Amino acid sequence: MCSAPAARTCRCPGVSGSLPARVHLLSGATLGMWLCLLLLMAACVPTSTSSPGIKGRVTRSALEYGRRFGLDLLRSLLQKEHDVNLQGSYRAPFLGRLNYTVPQIHIHELQMNDSTVDFAEDVGVQLTVDRARIQLSATWRAQLGAWQDSGSLQLRIRDLAVAVLLGLGADEQGQPSMWAAGCDARGTDLRLEFHQGQSWLYNLLVPLLQRTLRQQLNKQLCVEIQKGIGRLQDSLKNVRVSAQLDAFAAIDLSLELGWASHSSIRISSVCLSTQGEFFGVRGQWQSPFSAQPVELPELQEPMLLVAVTEFVANTAAFVYFTAGALRRNITAEMLPRRFPLKLNTESMGNFAPQLQQHFPSRPVELHLWARRQPLLSCHPNALHGAFFGSAEAFVVLPNATRVPAFLLNIDANVTGKPTIAGNRLGGTVGLKRSAAEGNVLAGLTDVLQVEKLENMLKFGLWLFGVPWANKRLHPGIPLPTPHGITLLHPRLSLHKGFMLITTDLQYKP
Repeated sequence: MCSAPAARTCRCPGVSGSLPARVHLLSGATLGMWLCLLLLMAACVPTSTSSPGIKGRVTRSALEYGRRFGLDLLRSLLQKEHDVNLQGSYRAPFLGRLNYTVPQIHIHELQMNDSTVDFAEDVGVQLTVDRARIQLSATWRAQLGAWQDSGSLQLRIRDLAVAVLLGLGADEQGQPSMWAAGCDARGTDLRLEFHQGQSWLYNLLVPLLQRTLRQQLNKQLCVEIQKGIGRLQDSLKNVRVSAQLDAFAAIDLSLELGWASHSSIRISSVCLSTQGEFFGVRGQWQSPFSAQPVELPELQEPMLLVAVTEFVANTAAFVYFTAGALRRNITAEMLPRRFPLKLNTESMGNFAPQLQQHFPSRPVELHLWARRQPLLSCHPNALHGAFFGSAEAFVVLPNATRVPAFLLNIDANVTGKPTIAGNRLGGTVGLKRSAAEGNVLAGLTDVLQVEKLENMLKFGLWLFGVPWANKRLHPGIPLPTPHGITLLHPRLSLHKGFMLITTDLQYKP
């Protein structure tokens, strides 16, 4: 469990002063991993679940990867031209007041010798850069009384220290948000040199200029960092916390309200929880299921752990069943040529002899549907599924009228083994056992030979149905990862009540 720590502050190493921090925080450096987690879990719908359907954990390994990503991000934000419009004035002895403007700066060199990133318990992530070096050029304009001048300057700062505290939270709709909770910048070794214009004069005033200019520059550095974080926050606003999958179902991926205030962030990891509940597109129905608590293993590696509970699959089955999507009509043209059961009265007459007598040489159509909601349970050895279906056979008359012939109720238990490779989730299935019961319709007096028909169907499923399903499951389906994010060495394991995916992450723009 995550413990509740005291509030943190953002402070540069070796300098005094601090910035107060707020709760619900996470680093912009780990934004890629955060987006990946949200989408993997991939207009929120209220839920009554006491536990999340999908639970994830980002470890220190991801944080270290995020540190490297964050430094690259920081360089990309700073190492370019910036319109800063710095203004100030100085009273020089014997000369009067000197007013200056620095409209633009261009950062040429940015080296960060020492940098650390840490989880701030119950707060988020703090990125600290120490002993950094920066070199920039800038244009300037100056006015001393009625006299005006302009030129350029070179500025070198050594022992630059920057501490940034970034925040992540979730609103009442489960929408993620991120902001700059604190920023402090200190450059203790600053060298300034003017060029062009009356530079010889201004260079005499450098000792007077450096202190105020350093303060202005430090302040502006944090402003630019905050602008970059603001742009990341704007991108988070576009993250969908629900996704419509088809005409019947959508999934709620909203963050669990208050996740960041319930000791989810600690020294070694940050825990994330999403609802993971399916809901209907055409109507909202109260699901009879509730998610059960999940305890993730205490691992320092890999970067990401995601537990998907059986609650997710069962709410999906409930939505599709309630929406009437678990229905299909089968005609003779849809079956493989070698399928042992032919959809005509001659073949079906083997199970109800009077059928061929009353309707000689007529095609038969099968209507399949789920009469009860399918159920799925997760066990350490396999996924177990229970299906409760009905099959009604109709004789198709010459005028296209369909006459009911017989009704067969079929219950089947299947097992499954999910697999993961790269960014794709696949698996295999097998038929465990089945049971059937039925009766003849259409006014016939025959007794339907259920066992014989069941054996024929089971043989057909074993020979064609299961291989057909496994052939399509083998390539897998793509997991909803953000652009540029790849799962590196993912592993999948089954546990009581949930499926666990552990993986490293790789980002390539």
